[in-house]
Amino acid sequence: MLFAKIEESCALIQGMADRLGRDIPGAVEIDPETQAVAYRNAVLRCAACECHGACRQLQAENATLDAAPEYCRNSWA
Repeated sequence: MLFAKIEESCALIQGMADRLGRDIPGAVEIDPETQAVAYRNAVLRCAACECHGACRQLQAENATLDAAPEYCRNSWA
């Protein structure tokens, strides 16, 4: 169950990054050590969140977003 939650969190983070115009792979490529740690921490924060359903629905309904929702545990600013 833990690995499924982490896998789902990875997908939600990538989906949110796409909608916000963020390039996670590009950031990791530029600064692998710092950005890989930041990505891991973002995945763990997301995995601890109880709003995955709301996040999935938000992403399903929006191709782009100006900001992450208030309930998001990750800062995209």
